[in-house]
Amino acid sequence: MNGPMSSTIPDTSSARKNAEIYSFLESLIEKREEEIREIEQMVDRYERRVQREEQAYRTMSPIRRMLAGRKPDHHLAVEYIHYVKKPKEKVRLLREEIERYRAMLEGTLPVALSE
Repeated sequence: MNGPMSSTIPDTSSARKNAEIYSFLESLIEKREEEIREIEQMVDRYERRVQREEQAYRTMSPIRRMLAGRKPDHHLAVEYIHYVKKPKEKVRLLREEIERYRAMLEGTLPVALSE
């Protein structure tokens, strides 16, 4: 009598754990995708702002351009690294992480969560 009872209990707890892991992975994927969307929006806002500033500078008269200072090129490079390059690198890493989670969901990769 104890044999069948003990064999069904681990199956249900195992199924419950699998369901919990599945929902946990799904929520992690959703959070990472939201992070990616936020980062991409931030990069787009920065690029639009820089484009507007450049367009406004070009439409100035030559005398106003002389009087209006421009950021030095090295400042622009540092801004680009901070607002574009590093966030895009983070997006790449987040996408790799999502792919690992999806592989875990599909069963092609063993479930090992590191957080």
